[in-house]
Amino acid sequence: MNFDLTEEQQMLKDSLSRFLANEYTFEKRRDIIKSGKGTDQATWNALAEMGLLAYTFPEENDGLGGNAQDTMLVMESFGRALVTEPYLATVVLAGGLIRDAGSDAQKADVLPAIASGERLLALAHYEHGARYNLSHVNTTAKADGSSYVLNGSKTAVIHGGQAHQLVVSARTSGNARDENGISLFLVDANAAGVKVTDFATHDGFRTAELELSNVKVGSDALIGSADQAFPAIEKAIDLGTAAVCAEAVGAMEAMTETTLEYTQTRKQFGIPISRFQVLQHRMADMFIQAQQGRSMAILAAAYADSDDRDARREAISQAKLLIGQGARYVGQEGVQLHGGMGVTDEMFAAHLFKRLTLVNLQFGDSDYHLTRISDTLLAKTA
Repeated sequence: MNFDLTEEQQMLKDSLSRFLANEYTFEKRRDIIKSGKGTDQATWNALAEMGLLAYTFPEENDGLGGNAQDTMLVMESFGRALVTEPYLATVVLAGGLIRDAGSDAQKADVLPAIASGERLLALAHYEHGARYNLSHVNTTAKADGSSYVLNGSKTAVIHGGQAHQLVVSARTSGNARDENGISLFLVDANAAGVKVTDFATHDGFRTAELELSNVKVGSDALIGSADQAFPAIEKAIDLGTAAVCAEAVGAMEAMTETTLEYTQTRKQFGIPISRFQVLQHRMADMFIQAQQGRSMAILAAAYADSDDRDARREAISQAKLLIGQGARYVGQEGVQLHGGMGVTDEMFAAHLFKRLTLVNLQFGDSDYHLTRISDTLLAKTA
């Protein structure tokens, strides 16, 4: 596996890092969170101008033809700066589904609008009681002539309150946990019968609850084939999981760096606490966890675009398991080495800790992915 960046990827990483360091400061991030808007229009427009919103879309849809490895570079930089913009929701999840499963007309309408920064999307798939089970869909879509009528509810819709359109999964046939019988629909967020309840999570990001009450959409809102959406949903979630793995690596590295800086300035007994050997060992362990996480994030990105379902799921789960465990370790160690200051709103470490905690839970926690890996191994030896 090649761990080296291409010249174009290195330029992307360098330019994004400079932009975030100069324009997306800790103070600006706190102001964005306090505004309750969930996104900063100037920042989003700048990301569009840099081509980041178009990077993984086809060239015929105003994209740049990138892949999951390019997404990894973007999300790693976002993790270092704790960027709260709806990139994951709009570009990776919902945009990825339109790219991979949408009709030519849907691609031509949606993808250029995302690339230009004009339109935000969100994926509304998870439901109460699902516990990471992607086939758990109780929301229904009943055929009504040439239209469909949607009823049901969704939870944990990432940046759902900021989206102009929602990619909604609904059951068109089968039972509640059947993989077959799930369809995807493109629904306007302001359509009649759509109720979106937006709120902040404890890490400063935005999510939403969604209620659908007799929401009527045309047949042109159907994404892909009816009843056959599960493979596309599963792949989109795998792409999202690989993306948050990269984000976690960026946050772990930032936590290690800010903790090192703090220990070099905090003094006890007249010397910096970074001189204490036991703390040096703990800092070394944090560094090792971050570097191991980087290797696994590269593995996840290498497989995230694959159509080999078994290989992709195995690699993604391996990465999410190790990175989830590492994120927890680095977050907790960073806070402890900061002492009481580590949990105050004024310290960057506190915000990193909150995000690392949520990343461990997003798209399946460590226990879930450990179970998925063990099930795969048992199936191979059966």
